[in-house]
Amino acid sequence: MTTTALPHPTRRLTPAPPPGDLLDTPKFPKSVKRYLGNSQLRANLRHATGTIRAKRARVTAELSNWEQLRQAGEAIKNRTARHLDVYLEQLEANLIANGAQVHWASTAAEANRIVVDLVKAKGVSEVVKVKSMVTQEIELNEALEAAGVAAWETDLAELIVQLGHDRPSHILVPAIHRNRSEVREIFLQEMKLYGRAAPKDLSDNPPDLAGAARAHLREKFMRAKVGISGANFMVADSGTLVVVESEGNGRMCLTLPETLISVVGIEKTVPTLEDLEVFLQLLPRSSTGERMNPYTSMWTGVTPGDGPQEVHVVLVDNGRTKVLADPIGRQALRCIRCSACMNICPVYERVGGHAYGSVYPGPIGAILTPQLRGTASAIDQSLPYASSLCGACADVCPVRIPIPELLVHMRHRVVEERKRKHPGLERTIMKVGGWIMGRGSRFGAVEKLAGKARGILRKDKLGPMPWPASPWTNARDLPLPPAQSFRDWWKSGQADNPFVSSQPAEEARP
Repeated sequence: MTTTALPHPTRRLTPAPPPGDLLDTPKFPKSVKRYLGNSQLRANLRHATGTIRAKRARVTAELSNWEQLRQAGEAIKNRTARHLDVYLEQLEANLIANGAQVHWASTAAEANRIVVDLVKAKGVSEVVKVKSMVTQEIELNEALEAAGVAAWETDLAELIVQLGHDRPSHILVPAIHRNRSEVREIFLQEMKLYGRAAPKDLSDNPPDLAGAARAHLREKFMRAKVGISGANFMVADSGTLVVVESEGNGRMCLTLPETLISVVGIEKTVPTLEDLEVFLQLLPRSSTGERMNPYTSMWTGVTPGDGPQEVHVVLVDNGRTKVLADPIGRQALRCIRCSACMNICPVYERVGGHAYGSVYPGPIGAILTPQLRGTASAIDQSLPYASSLCGACADVCPVRIPIPELLVHMRHRVVEERKRKHPGLERTIMKVGGWIMGRGSRFGAVEKLAGKARGILRKDKLGPMPWPASPWTNARDLPLPPAQSFRDWWKSGQADNPFVSSQPAEEARP
């Protein structure tokens, strides 16, 4: 007979840093230096993303109407966003008619308070969870733990991350930064502290690792009184919630507990079941490279004698209506969390998800997170620049989000906010430069002065300079203008014979 250990009092289930530390992540250019130096991480990422990319390419090529499906997904999401208030009211009415209780949460703190109160009212000290991005976004696990409730993640990859006291680094594969040898060590060291221990002779073969996780989680499923889920979609005209997954853990969480609490972002709404059909073709092909998800669970309120007899739905805003107010930025809310943009992004493949300081990493995180959280922190100001703007992310997005366009849009917003709050040296330099180049006589005078400086310094470029120019010149060479300007060359009459010049050969102009 095995005994079940609840969380050890000296060890946190959630990562060691306190809630909110993601905002304290260094800005992206500084953060990536740490991860670029990890060769094992880069190898793990390259293998995983390459495998998923190949599978996606194969299954999307099978459909002759793939582009039409993408266009349909885009149109449905756009229509829903334009009339989201109407669809949310319809969704609420149908949920209530089906026996569910609906709660509205404008902020993360409000959503956490609602869920914690519901769980505490049941007198339980643990819950089982379906993988959910929005619960990570609002830091629900941390809030539950602070209230003395253990939140057990049941998705295999989420379990690896939780037992490793780590954070997810990918939307679809949260433990993508770990290889199977690392997973084996985590299971051997940590499982015994929180329930059934892993077998002492556990190998790093995937079936053995999955078997250890299955045995560890089974006892939690069987005794859980409360389950917590997110939802991939909410259907307004029927009040139906939908979760798609690959392992069956979601089905266990959604059917076995007496109480089910679903925490969902308001943008997950779709108008009809017919609309849902489009996304159930787009999502699996774009995310896991499968034609359909192994498990698609749909529930509509309470069914007497079958499944949870108390169903709560917490509809979370947490900045989404603010995003909707931006006609350009709102396109990011079309995201169906497939992770296709991450799997093809050359930046993400080399640094992983932790460098982004957000539960939404990669290209989609770079445009969504600064809108949801604002751009007050250094990490959020730097995220729109975490891209080469190659455009590959837009090419694979199943709902045609123009991610490069939104990256540029967010960069503009960051610059405008900096100008408003901190009118510093860069802005002053740009103003002076604009004034100089605003009139030809001014520009000509500066050219003459620069040419004389070249003669005095007797070199063609400046090296590192003192502050405040040091951050720029320490990493770049600043070339000096040639001794003879184009204007002087033109006035000398040599323009009639471009092969003759009075300048030294290395400074001659064509």
